[in-house]
Formats: sequence, structure tokens, C-alpha cells
Amino acid sequence: MVEQKKKKEIRPRVAMPEQPASERRHNFTEVALGYGEKEAMSEALRCIQCKDPKCQKGCPVEIDIKGFIGRLRENDVPGAYKVLRATNALPAVCGRVCPQETQCEGACVLSKKGQPVCIGRLERYAADTFAASDACQQLTGTEECHLAREDVKVACIGGGPAGLTVAGYLSTLGVKVVVYEALHEVGGVLIYGIPEFRLPKGVVKREVDALKAQGVEFITNWVVGKTITVQELLNEEGFNAVFIGVGAGLPWFMNIPGESLIGVFSANEYLTRANLGRAYEFPAQDTPTFPGKHVAVVGGGNVAMDAARTALRMGAEKVSLVYRRTKAEMPARHEELEHALEEGVQLEALCAPLSFNGDENHYLKSITLQRMQLGEPDASGRRKPVPIPGEVYELQADMVVIAVGTQPNPILLEATPDLALNKYGYVTVDAETGETSMPNVFAGGDIVTGSATVISAMGAGRRAAKTIAARLLGPDAVL
Repeated sequence: MVEQKKKKEIRPRVAMPEQPASERRHNFTEVALGYGEKEAMSEALRCIQCKDPKCQKGCPVEIDIKGFIGRLRENDVPGAYKVLRATNALPAVCGRVCPQETQCEGACVLSKKGQPVCIGRLERYAADTFAASDACQQLTGTEECHLAREDVKVACIGGGPAGLTVAGYLSTLGVKVVVYEALHEVGGVLIYGIPEFRLPKGVVKREVDALKAQGVEFITNWVVGKTITVQELLNEEGFNAVFIGVGAGLPWFMNIPGESLIGVFSANEYLTRANLGRAYEFPAQDTPTFPGKHVAVVGGGNVAMDAARTALRMGAEKVSLVYRRTKAEMPARHEELEHALEEGVQLEALCAPLSFNGDENHYLKSITLQRMQLGEPDASGRRKPVPIPGEVYELQADMVVIAVGTQPNPILLEATPDLALNKYGYVTVDAETGETSMPNVFAGGDIVTGSATVISAMGAGRRAAKTIAARLLGPDAVL
């Protein structure tokens, strides 16, 4: 009798150490504590080093995932970091906030068994563990950096993930880069949107400081379109190319009664005050947030999770997620939703706001909600929420955060009439190069795609930077 060959058993993923929910709901310290050497080595050894690594194809910036994990398997952290930095300008950031489950890990061959390699956790480990001795090592993983050239320079409008990626890529080639940022700190959504407990500001600062040391110049408190225009950057300031990475920072509202009541906020305003204004450190910082006790967050994406979990940490007695579909249809990362529920956020599913109701002093006191049921699938592929006639109820709330999406801020676009826009008001670009309708003006990130992920914005920045490098320095300069 021929013996059947036993299938190799897949070891389970190495769990990420975390703060207990009962503790973390009261602080802004990072929830996920990160792998130590033992955990990282154990997880890296789960990678089977495929001949055709589909994980890399699932990554928007095409990280050589097999390569960096292969270095980790040999306990070569500097080597792993060098591989990461070859394509990713912000590995410590991506290791924390990228939706790996739908990208690289989703494409991992082991995902068929429900146990993909924890690529994001290993990326974070490599980035956090690597000890850079200077800016060149921080940016490239090596001691080699090109000297700054005097004959070419590029302007980046917006200091978020896309702009930082362009700056990092071009500065390592010796191109002078100037980043214009509207706010007083650089980082974009990494600073004003994502809370400290998911992405510590010190991690972002480390990346920005490395860019500064490499020669990138940051000009803050400059709203391009008001203080200076794209045309002036090209024609009067002498920039050879301009990259627009301003995001889509104008919030959507719901256009229902009561949106002007005291206590109703957009997620942009609430999270910016809490994060960029350090409201979570009040009174040490002098920017407190509205003191909501019964908070409702409308939406089901990652921004809604961030707002709900922030409100809980800011002292709310009850936080409810108001969502018109069910938990299964929520677009938020599974990990973020589960963390929110573990911490005590309550889910008010299959309901949609009809009105926000106030008292005689115009303070919010409740929300009128319409109960919903799921009908046929809509354009997104999810089942469409349909009102149940006569099923209306009130939810007590003294604060509401509306997290239902964003749209392009018109300031820069109105000041740049030569930029072609699509029917939704976003900048149109060449899909391969990122170039807009204006020669040598490029764009990427949410201003092109609408609200998307950090890594997709970085991918757009990388594509544009490669085109800019080839155009200014020649094709041989492209990394």
C-alpha cells in the first residue's frame, strides 16, 4: 500500500501583544504593542518564500515582501529595512495603518487556509527595530545618498502620505524638494486624522525629521491657492515640476434638520482638534474638545472607528456607532471594528439619521433614527439599506460626529482653472504617470481618487515621483 503524503500543517499566526481593552479605553497609548525579536522570528519563519510571491502584487507600492521577510528569517534587520525602503517611504507608518488583510496579506498563499503571514506586523517590527545612524540610512537603509543638485527642484503641495513619498523618493536622488503644508505640522492625515493610539505622532516625526536632514524643505502654514499658486510655483519660483497631494479635506454632511446644532461635528473637525491640537492632553495643551457624554458617530469606516474610540477616551459615558447597514457590511478594517467593540463602543446598526434634535438653547439632545432593512445590492456590491415604514425611534445624544466621507477642498482647484477635473470634482491624471492636464504638474492621493488608504496615496506618489525623476534626471536615475 502506498502511503499518502501528509499535508504540512500550517502554524497559526503569532498574535500581536496588545493593551487590555479595560486599560486602553482610558488612554491614548498605542494599542498594539509590537513584536519582540522572538515573535518576529517565529512569524517570519511561517513565510514559505514562494517562487511567485503574490503578496508583492497585492501591495500598492510593490514592496519586495519575500525579500524583506527573508532577511528577517536570517535575523538581518538592517537588510530587511533596506529592502523595505527601496519602495516604501514610510514603513513604520504602513506597518500600523495599512489594510493588509485586503492587500498583501489577502494575496498571501496561506490566506487560503485563513492564516496569512502577518506582513504588516513584520514591516512594523523591521522599521521600529532598525536603528538609523543618519538621515541617509533612515531614508534608504544604506549610507549612500546623492548630494543635492542645484539645477532641479520640485514643489510638493501637501505634506501627507503622497507628498512625503514624492519628497523621500526624489531627495534620495539629489533633487531639491520643497513641501508646502497648509497646517502648522507636517504629516497630513497621519497627524490630524489617525489617533495617537493607532499611530503615535513620534513615528511620523521620525520620518519627517529624516526628510529634513536629507535636505527636504518644509514650509508650513501656507495654503497654496491663497498664499501662492501653482502657476507662480512654476513660472516665478522656478520649480521644474509640482506635485499636488492635498487630499480631500472638505467633509460631507447629511443635509438633514439640526446639523447646525451645538454638539454636531464633522469627523474632520473633531479628530483634528483631538489629534493635531493634542486635546487628549488637556489641560497641558490648551485645545479642549466638546465634552460629549452620550456620543453618536455616524458612519462605518475607519474614520468612524477613530472618532468613536477617541470619544470614549475623552471621557464619554456611552459611544454609539450609527450605521445604516449591518456589522458585516462595514467598510472599516475588521481589526479596528473589533477593537472598538472590545473597548465598549456600542453598535446601532440598520438605522439612519432623519434629524438632529436640540433644546431651547440649540444644544443637541437626541437623534431621530429610521430603522432600515437590507434590500438588493447597490453599485458598491453591498445590499442597499431600505427604510422600514413607520419604524422610527430616538437615540439620546449630546454630541454627534458625522463620518460619512469627504470631498475636494475647492481653494486650490478654484485658483488653478487649467486643472481638468472629473464629474465628482477630483483632479484627473494619467493613470501611469500621475500627470495632470497641466504639463509638469502631477497629482495623487485622495484629491484624485476620493477617500482611500494611506498606502494607495503613497503608491500614487511613487508613480509620480518616478516619472518626475525620469523627466528631470533621465531614465537611468529611476530607482
